[in-house]
Amino acid sequence: MSDFRRELLAVFQAEHQEHLRVLRGILDDAAQGVHPDIREASRRAHTLKGAARAVDLPVVEQLASRLETLFMAVETRARELDREAIDAVQRGLDGIEGFVAATAEGADPPAPRGAIEALDRLLGIAAPPAETPQAAPPQAPVPEPAESAPPAPVAPVEYLRVSAEQVDRLSSAVHAVVAELQRREAFAGTLRRLEEELRTLGRGGDELRRQAGPFTGPEGTLRSRLDDFDRDLRALVRRVAGLSRNWNGEAWALDQAARRLREEAERISLVPAEEVLGPLGRMARDTVREEGRNAAVRLENLDLRADRRVLQALKDPVLHMLRNAVSHGVEPEAERVAKGKPPQAEVGLQLASLGGRLVVTVFDDGRGPDLARIEEVAIRRGLMQPRAPGDLPPHPDQLLSVVFEPGFSTATEVNRLSGRGMGLSVVAEAARALGGSAQLRPRYPWGTEVEISVPFSAALQSLLLVEAESRILALPAHGILRLLRFRTDSLERVEGRPVARIGIGGKDVLAPVVALSTLLRSHAAELPVESGHVHAVLLRRGARHCAVAVEALREVRTLLVGDADTPGLDAELVSGAALLEDDMPVLVLSPEGLVGRWMRDESRLAAGGLGLAEARPAQAGAQPTILVVDDSITTRTLEKSILEAQGYRVVLSVDGVDALSVLRTGEAVIDLVIADIEMPRMDGFALLQAMKADPRLAPIPVILMTSRADPEDVRRGLELGAGAYVTKQKFDQRELLATIGQLL
Repeated sequence: MSDFRRELLAVFQAEHQEHLRVLRGILDDAAQGVHPDIREASRRAHTLKGAARAVDLPVVEQLASRLETLFMAVETRARELDREAIDAVQRGLDGIEGFVAATAEGADPPAPRGAIEALDRLLGIAAPPAETPQAAPPQAPVPEPAESAPPAPVAPVEYLRVSAEQVDRLSSAVHAVVAELQRREAFAGTLRRLEEELRTLGRGGDELRRQAGPFTGPEGTLRSRLDDFDRDLRALVRRVAGLSRNWNGEAWALDQAARRLREEAERISLVPAEEVLGPLGRMARDTVREEGRNAAVRLENLDLRADRRVLQALKDPVLHMLRNAVSHGVEPEAERVAKGKPPQAEVGLQLASLGGRLVVTVFDDGRGPDLARIEEVAIRRGLMQPRAPGDLPPHPDQLLSVVFEPGFSTATEVNRLSGRGMGLSVVAEAARALGGSAQLRPRYPWGTEVEISVPFSAALQSLLLVEAESRILALPAHGILRLLRFRTDSLERVEGRPVARIGIGGKDVLAPVVALSTLLRSHAAELPVESGHVHAVLLRRGARHCAVAVEALREVRTLLVGDADTPGLDAELVSGAALLEDDMPVLVLSPEGLVGRWMRDESRLAAGGLGLAEARPAQAGAQPTILVVDDSITTRTLEKSILEAQGYRVVLSVDGVDALSVLRTGEAVIDLVIADIEMPRMDGFALLQAMKADPRLAPIPVILMTSRADPEDVRRGLELGAGAYVTKQKFDQRELLATIGQLL
């Protein structure tokens, strides 16, 4: 295949995927009883036919022509777009997609006879002889509709052929530059401290000169030397201060340039999920047909953009999940009807952006998880202990986490789709490798859903640095619900284990308090206590919560996360590694893995529901209310417009005193506070401290915002109980909204 031919096919691939996406959306509308846009369907089929002709793909041209004929018949009411027609069109679209994909890979695929014959039967066209060559025109000509007016000319688009490997290298290089700049931020703090030390030394010189006044010796020799020293010291202070100012200015400009570079690189590396995951819909429909099931396959929000490497890593796990949905979920029609379900089952793939994460969900409306069968298999394989008579059954989330163990399967027989116990373990491993998690849960009113949550990018992650076992470790921000600090005498006991009563979702929840070293080493360790207080991070895994105690909370950093060796630690507890500014590596722990380890080690307490919080049901039309506290009217207005555009209700305050008045008088029910630090009358630190000292206000999460990125300020805010710390100098509304999503 010539280079020009490959380039044409590459352009056609992008164009035909867009046409297929729109046509499938129209079919979904028709299947759900929504009036479909048949005129648009005809136009898309007509355009696809012309594009296929331009790149010399006669098989695609034939299929597109048949589709156009069918849509024209529906538009003129010569026939209905009923279930039979929808299935035939879907097979035609799948046939086009598979044929183009195989051709682009250099293969010489046969024409999709099943798709062509399905459309021919629907249109009443005699089937051509089987030996008709692929490139030959059909023996029985397809009735051509009257040509509509040609579409408006489209401005030519220039394409540059860049390999995926080159894009990956560019993206990695950009992330490395950004990470290096972040590591150099510590230099600015060193300069500030050096300047302050020099000023302190100068003040000491002044005091020394005053005290040495009576002892200057003959001709004032000592005083003269002190004056020379003072003059040189002040000159050095001025040079260091100038260097610090210049460094800050250049660092800010360099940071902005790196931010623009990162954004441009992300525009290249972030692609619509349709490009990678789109073909899975066709594969799932093929599986449904081959298994003789009656099921519709629905794909939602595949226009969402994510790192191509992340999507590629998810492709096989998602295919496993779709096959599991068909094999385990879809019941025979008679069984569905007997249960009061629609005769046709539904299997779907849904993508969403939630809290700055890519959430991929595969669902079905079939039988749902068989908890009794899961417990039986788990006990047989030694993953759970048999229950004694009278013991409570394991909690559902504990049982549902077991299905991700390697080799676990509830299938009664092995076939090509299920029974080998590989599907969901592959899903869990892929999610962990991307710094994410996987969960299985019932879908209401019927069925099952498996959710994978991963970062949009495979590189940079927001991390909380903590100290445990006298070393620095990191926790991804996405799994952290809250930072905690409580007195040891406020802890309660359940079966001898420490627990804390925490307000979550409007309810008091008893959350286990466990030392991080206990989870890492699987042996009991004392809670780290400082001045009668315990610092902890509230982690979550689905509806389960666990307060993990650490020696100290350090700061929040955005770092480049890569693969990690885990000597002496289970791989499920570690999601990667990052480098600090002094090239010191830190392990990035998995919040889901840590909570899962507690559930496994304390299965009796887990079965009793310890750490569970049921979500508060949302009232119809109710939106979270956010209190914005800032003395700058420009900043208040900017933040108000950003938040209201996302559907939040916003209340404004000019400083901490005004904010406390709003909070204490109850003139508005506040769900979250965003507060500036530097304000008159009462600053952000004082406001946070006052809120945490008031039992009514303490549960409200607080985000601190400041124009300074002093590590001491960050540490102070975290120790006081701030949920997050955002620097105005690097303000990114996407990060702010993602942080709010995590805290709410």
